[in-house]
Amino acid sequence: MALTGRAALLAALGSLPVGIWDPGWSGILAVNAPLAVACACDYALAAPVRRLGLTRSGDTSVPLGESADVTLTVTNPSRRLLRARLRDAWPPSSWQPGTETSASRHRLTVPPGERRRATTRLRPTRRGDRQADRVTIRSYGPLGLFARQGTHKVPWTVRVLPPFTSRKHLPSKLARLRELDGRTSVLIRGEGTEFDSLREYVPGDDTRSIDWRATARQSTVAVRTWRPERDRHILLVLDTGRTSAGRVGDAPRLDASMDAALLLAALASRAGDRVDLLAYDRRVRALVQGRSTGDVLPSLVDAMATLEPELVETDARGLTATALRTAPRRSLIVLLTSLDAAPVEEGLLPVLPQLTQRHTVLVASVADPLVTQMAASRGNVDAVYEAAAAAQAQTERHRTAEQLRRHGVTVVDATPDDLAPALADAYLALKTAGRL
Repeated sequence: MALTGRAALLAALGSLPVGIWDPGWSGILAVNAPLAVACACDYALAAPVRRLGLTRSGDTSVPLGESADVTLTVTNPSRRLLRARLRDAWPPSSWQPGTETSASRHRLTVPPGERRRATTRLRPTRRGDRQADRVTIRSYGPLGLFARQGTHKVPWTVRVLPPFTSRKHLPSKLARLRELDGRTSVLIRGEGTEFDSLREYVPGDDTRSIDWRATARQSTVAVRTWRPERDRHILLVLDTGRTSAGRVGDAPRLDASMDAALLLAALASRAGDRVDLLAYDRRVRALVQGRSTGDVLPSLVDAMATLEPELVETDARGLTATALRTAPRRSLIVLLTSLDAAPVEEGLLPVLPQLTQRHTVLVASVADPLVTQMAASRGNVDAVYEAAAAAQAQTERHRTAEQLRRHGVTVVDATPDDLAPALADAYLALKTAGRL
């Protein structure tokens, strides 16, 4: 079998005569000179790296948990064949653990004057912007003994969006909304709802809805139907202070709050209400206002993508003043924050009357399911102590929620999986009662 490339060269060097065992300079030169010549020739025949043209294309955004493909196009303007290994470097959170090596490294062969593409598949593990670092290319000669290496900056940014896992609850909530809106046979009248139309009375209808004047003009009993008021303003306020950084399961509380806010925004926009977003701790972190029905959800997702908890105490007075400026007219203010006793009693309660005097206020908070498990644990001394600590934490949380309710605030306290549907139900209940 014929030998080629590196194997042939090494075989030739192995067959060199006497000088190879000569310990003097002549022996060293006899061995190394041919190898040096071969390496020099291999280096000279390797395609230059600096002159390569590199461009990017592909995805610019991706929901967390899904994959994004970014394509790198390599153009070889030289007269030599490019035999290359390429590493497309991104931040470590751009891949699942253990997959970076296989995903970021590519082999390319690019003939002179042509171009080839290499696709890097990202699967980010965190929200936010992921920016390409650099592209390192190693160009080999035909023997593979020597290589040229260089790096190129090829900028590209992939924005990792919130996953919106609560989207699965949207169809059932929209079905309830259609019932409230009078599009099905279930017709509900609540204080402050708007008159919609007249229809014939059927057994079971509320007799208070009978329109006696219309009934007098016809041979059947007529009842009024009502639909929830539209074009109401909803302000979603995300508390991005230190309490939002606490992890519940595998994610911070802020992520569960954002998911609940997205479901409520999708539902409210379908109901004809206007939705704005304010993220605040000691300053405004994000503000989305005046978006149309079709644009509100993409705008909220984009604004939330780069939000991270700030390890500072939230300025409740500043948050209240900013919320009042953002919602000058009567609105539903949905505050997604913590129900920890100290932040609420020392920060929120003193300024709460400023909000409740003008607006309807709903406070939503993420509860830790581990506390519930600890409260039910028994069996040994450690478990009993854990249960006592959990029971005390639950009591303080319930007491804080009751303080808020005494100020006329609607409180939703649920685990991360249940918070989004519970918040949507609270919104529909307020709409049914005509409190928006």
